[in-house]
Amino acid sequence: MIARAASEIGLDRVTMKAVAELLGVSVAGLYHHVEGRDELMRLGGEYSAAQIPVPVDQGQHWTAWLLEWAHFVHGAFVAQPPLLGQFLSGSIGIERMATQMEAVLSVLTRQGFSAGDAIQAYGLVNDCALGAAVSEIRQIGARRTGRQLSAEYHQILADQASDAFPNLRKVGDGTKLGTRDVTERILTVLIGIATRRGEPWEPILDLADTSSEPEPSIGMLHP
Repeated sequence: MIARAASEIGLDRVTMKAVAELLGVSVAGLYHHVEGRDELMRLGGEYSAAQIPVPVDQGQHWTAWLLEWAHFVHGAFVAQPPLLGQFLSGSIGIERMATQMEAVLSVLTRQGFSAGDAIQAYGLVNDCALGAAVSEIRQIGARRTGRQLSAEYHQILADQASDAFPNLRKVGDGTKLGTRDVTERILTVLIGIATRRGEPWEPILDLADTSSEPEPSIGMLHP
């Protein structure tokens, strides 16, 4: 109940007082169960991570299933940036992700992956989704502080000689630096996995036309 309450409040707003009020207990009573806000953050992070939805296995190709999973992971971390901090700090143990990991491995092994290859594919897709989340969270944070990354980018180029940074000048809009669409990133990873497996990679490109990423929301983390 404490973990769920911390997750529902939001890891960026959770306090002992807020959790106590949501549960209808005293702050002193809450201290009998947790040591403080840091433990609330850990418990809330573990609960949120465990609630990341698993795509329904409808017999779709493993690439389509993994792309959907990547969207869920990306959306969950964008919705709660502090969750990423909990994950990176090691506060969220593997046991909290066991259900999701088993679901991924089940889908992949049924489609010819060895358990070892399946866990490697899972790790690659997860890492890519997390990297995309970091880029998006950074963009969101910059906008909230009033920074215009595109303007900063163009100002940097304007302050230099016209022949400086020739390749950066070819990029165009600086806001696109390192912020490629999450679907495009994941498709690149999936193409690499398929190629190593000796499978045709061209059909994977068609997933870009059928895929739609869910809007990030804290609500998606709860059943």
